[in-house]
Amino acid sequence: MTEAIRIIGIDPGLRRTGWGVVESLGNSLRFIAAGTVRSDEKMSLATRLCQLHDGLSDVIHSLMPHEAAVEATFVNRDAAATLKLGQARGIAMLVPALAGLAVAEYAPNAVKKAVIGVGHGDKKQIVMMVKVLMPKASFDTEDAADALAIAICHTHHRQSPAYRLRAELAG
Repeated sequence: MTEAIRIIGIDPGLRRTGWGVVESLGNSLRFIAAGTVRSDEKMSLATRLCQLHDGLSDVIHSLMPHEAAVEATFVNRDAAATLKLGQARGIAMLVPALAGLAVAEYAPNAVKKAVIGVGHGDKKQIVMMVKVLMPKASFDTEDAADALAIAICHTHHRQSPAYRLRAELAG
């Protein structure tokens, strides 16, 4: 590989959707940008989903990533909250797909294992390890740090022989 690949990681949420963009060239990783798209809790669900769509579209249009990675939804006891999270996750997958990007999905445990070395940990550990892996990284929320962790996870997985074979077969 001689060209840097720009990857956007997305941590979906209805209130806050974190995003983080990194560039990967071989084993080197470079921070590009990170932030959070917010929706207005006072608005209707449809309007909030539009706000997430428009915010992520602006990020993708301005930063021009080559690939996207989204964290898979976890299921909790509150069915209504899980459903709303799933709708936000749909937006997080739709926006990069509409931009022509390949979209990979990673379970939260896979992200944590790639970044902190074990499949379980809290948000503070993610924040700390993202800062260790990319000292120049700056982010406004833990959601943005999680999104950077998702992008980092994707850089590890996309270098595996199995991932490369799937990409060749798909492309």
